[in-house]
Amino acid sequence: MAKTANKQIKIKLVKSLIGSSERQRRVVAGLGLSKKNQIVEHYNSPTILGMINKVSHLLEIVEA
Repeated sequence: MAKTANKQIKIKLVKSLIGSSERQRRVVAGLGLSKKNQIVEHYNSPTILGMINKVSHLLEIVEA
């Protein structure tokens, strides 16, 4: 896998994990999010974008 872009994206957890499935909780934890309104930065990679796609209803992409 070649590093074509080192662009970072900011991800914010905007909804609570109460009522979400265990699988969704694990994906959110894998992104490094644990609290509502917490923001983390990740490199823009296919793996991270796939994780964001799985729980897109809980997250928001903040301007980088």
